[in-house]
Amino acid sequence: MSDKRGEAKHKIDRRLGVNLWGRAKSPVNNNRDYGPGQHGQRRKKPTDFGIQLMAKQKLKGYYGSIGERQFRGLYQEASRRRGDTSENLVGLLERRLETVVYRAKFVPTVFAARQFVNHGHIKVNGKRVNIGSYQVKEGDVVEVRERSRDLALVLTAVQSNERDVPQYITADHKKMTAQFVRTPQLADIPYPVAMEPHLVVEFYSR
Repeated sequence: MSDKRGEAKHKIDRRLGVNLWGRAKSPVNNNRDYGPGQHGQRRKKPTDFGIQLMAKQKLKGYYGSIGERQFRGLYQEASRRRGDTSENLVGLLERRLETVVYRAKFVPTVFAARQFVNHGHIKVNGKRVNIGSYQVKEGDVVEVRERSRDLALVLTAVQSNERDVPQYITADHKKMTAQFVRTPQLADIPYPVAMEPHLVVEFYSR
């Protein structure tokens, strides 16, 4: 990860006031009552709208600062599906190819995963896919292309003990393959901070 991307992530952490990815180098590893800036402003008690907006910004930020139009589109797709809209939303977010690449520990961050996919380093079921938002289906096999497996970025991520591969994905780091076993529910997803997708649904339902 470049210093620029690292700074961008730290900026998101500072703005939201949480260690969004649970990383040791985050500038937000303590609970402060003050916002970013030289002097900081004491945080005011948020309104219902403010709480919903913060929940949306946290969820968008965690998945690599997804653009508003694309994120709203995911909400609309989630609301069209049967079942709980908030569960559907996190399921769609976890099925994004860049998320699966990140979860499988092929790269260290979701930002790196997006770039990795965009640069053509990933195959799905044997075919190259370079769209980070591509929706992976249950049973799909995601693999790092053979010529990309010795990249320092990949080797560092695979050897890292900072996080584990969740149970809804099986990863083989010798073969550099991963299978998306099932779409997870909110309780299955290893978020380092509490996510509240129901508040995101409330935000868009206003």
